[in-house]
Amino acid sequence: MKTKSSQSVSGLILQVVMFIIAILFLAPFYFLLVNSVKSLGDIMVNAANWPSMFHWDNYSKAWELTRFPEAFTNSLIITVISNLIIALLSAMAAYRMVRANTVFNRIVFMIFVSAMVIPFQSIMIPLLQVVGWLNVNNSMVGLILSYLGLGIPLSIFLFHGFVKSIPLEIEEAATVDGASSYGVFARIILPMLKPMLVTVIILNSLWIWNDYLLPSLILQSPELRTIPLATFAFFGQYSKQWDMALPALVLGITPIIIFFLSLQKYIVEGVAAGSVKG
Repeated sequence: MKTKSSQSVSGLILQVVMFIIAILFLAPFYFLLVNSVKSLGDIMVNAANWPSMFHWDNYSKAWELTRFPEAFTNSLIITVISNLIIALLSAMAAYRMVRANTVFNRIVFMIFVSAMVIPFQSIMIPLLQVVGWLNVNNSMVGLILSYLGLGIPLSIFLFHGFVKSIPLEIEEAATVDGASSYGVFARIILPMLKPMLVTVIILNSLWIWNDYLLPSLILQSPELRTIPLATFAFFGQYSKQWDMALPALVLGITPIIIFFLSLQKYIVEGVAAGSVKG
């Protein structure tokens, strides 16, 4: 009886702790949503209070000032193209490194893994110099190429562990049936990589969609602004338009939150398979 009682008490304590942690994580969303429909004066007086009057026109004003459809389109193009190229190249590279387990491929894989721990600040200036040498600065091409270089190492690491869990006998049977190496990868390996593909796409989407630093360094033209750049325009040196910035933030994070929630189950499945099985 004492054992059952102690288990119930520990379970209750755990639930209380998890509830408190959940409140802490959800608190920023409360402040964001509540203050997005307040006037600037109400936000400055007390940001935690419930709105005395809902200013829904904040969203329409933020939509117009940020030129949201244009910024959304830019963010969508950059995120989709970067994701597709990163996922495809990383999957092909990881598959080759696993199946052709040579000394050279092991060294290359270790180089990619080592690149994951290099701070971005240490390569920021050389990266901008390379972008300038290639004459792709102030363009989506330059930004996408930068994301490829920064995003491929982690993606290869994840794919590498997942490919190890795929039985080699499946590929051998396909080869006996006359499938080429490219056919084996496209028709057999790639469909089996679906959990990790979705995981890589989700993780890179969260990063690229919300990234501010790299676009601010490469994109200078107003018509090329992404959503983070458009939102940051409300923060000046001497004033901050919180009543416009917060609705813009809500508009910016809503698409990526919907995308994440619709595919989040694949993150646990893909990362677990890639790290534990590998």
